[in-house]
Amino acid sequence: MQHVRSTPADDRGCGWFHLSPPRQARPAHAGSKDAPWVVIGAGLTGLSAARRLAQHFPSDEIVLVEAQEVGFGASGRNSGFAIDLPHDIGAADYIGDPATARMNLKLNLAAQDIIRKLVVEHDIACDLRPVGKYQGAAEPRGIAVLDAYRRGLDKLGQDYQVLDEDAMRAHLGTGFYSKGLFTPGTMLLQPAALVKGLADSLPSNVTLYENTPITGFDYANDKTILTHQGGRITAGRLLLTNNAFASSFGFLKGKLLPVFTYASMSRPLTAEEQARLGGRDFWGLIPADPFGSTLRRTSDNRLLVRNSFSFNPNGRSSSFVRGVGAYHRASFARRFPMLPGVEFDFTWGGAMCLSRNHAAHFGQLRPGVYGALCCNGLGITRGTITGALLADWLAGERNELIDFLMSAPGPCANPPQPLLSLGVNLNLRWGQRRAGKES
Repeated sequence: MQHVRSTPADDRGCGWFHLSPPRQARPAHAGSKDAPWVVIGAGLTGLSAARRLAQHFPSDEIVLVEAQEVGFGASGRNSGFAIDLPHDIGAADYIGDPATARMNLKLNLAAQDIIRKLVVEHDIACDLRPVGKYQGAAEPRGIAVLDAYRRGLDKLGQDYQVLDEDAMRAHLGTGFYSKGLFTPGTMLLQPAALVKGLADSLPSNVTLYENTPITGFDYANDKTILTHQGGRITAGRLLLTNNAFASSFGFLKGKLLPVFTYASMSRPLTAEEQARLGGRDFWGLIPADPFGSTLRRTSDNRLLVRNSFSFNPNGRSSSFVRGVGAYHRASFARRFPMLPGVEFDFTWGGAMCLSRNHAAHFGQLRPGVYGALCCNGLGITRGTITGALLADWLAGERNELIDFLMSAPGPCANPPQPLLSLGVNLNLRWGQRRAGKES
């Protein structure tokens, strides 16, 4: 039996989680259980995989295991952008190779379709709105990125609208951005509410166990034995949908990068403050510079600021969250000087699983063990579609999307420690410094 060295332990400050509809967590597992299918990780990828497996194999029990409470982990901590367009942060124009970009566009659109249908079918109150997204720049470097992105969108034949400073102020209320690009296909949502709603609408042959961190595993036989504090689960076939924590189960070691980013969410704006701000009442903005600030204005008139990064090799939320609020306050003040008295109600960190070559893993990890891992910053769409397609592939289906994912090179190897941590953290600090006032 091998030991799992790192398990999820997120901070308790996530505004999305606390503001989403309350639910009764499912009991933790206790005792011994055998199941033909076990999925580890009840985020968006795991929920999607478990749901689709249950549809393909209606006579089989699908066991879904979550280390924390559903919605409390990474899938409930992102900024709620279900992005349709390719978003390759490693490419100068965010697009990269056009043929690859077109396939990524198909994947993202398929994911949006799945989310949209499930939200309607199960009446999930996650504030899903197809309102598009803004990408904003305040300095020449960011403007150059927007111009490159626009050229990339032209290659793909995708719609966009270029906005000058006055138009950005009219849309968002802030005069901070000198140029913007609006793309209409993104859906905005409340991420924790979506994850909770998906968990509570799983098919009847899915058994969900929450607050059950797996602490040991054994691949010696034709089945996988998983142990935890309260017992053991034996899996006929095991699906890992736990991103960087897959390394703790012996896979993709030295290839995944658990990078944390941090967010603060304000109290609701008063009616007078809303009038002072102006602009539209619901929107989301991502920065032209990847190290800049992401912004959201929510339906209950809160403002969210997300920036700052840290590399946490153990996959756990850093103590950095305790000091990042002041940095968020400065970013907020630069963008919203008309709102000097608006305080933050919540501050939290959340993980992204990245790879140095911006590639993911899809498919077999070893006989009887499979994974859909490493979303590279597109967790809502990429997690949803790869979880579903992994289940489809295991059920014997093939299509162009599955073939595309199967043919990908997978995450590349990282330098050894301590060079890895030193290099990644230096790169993160340099990127944030280089972002200037856009941070």
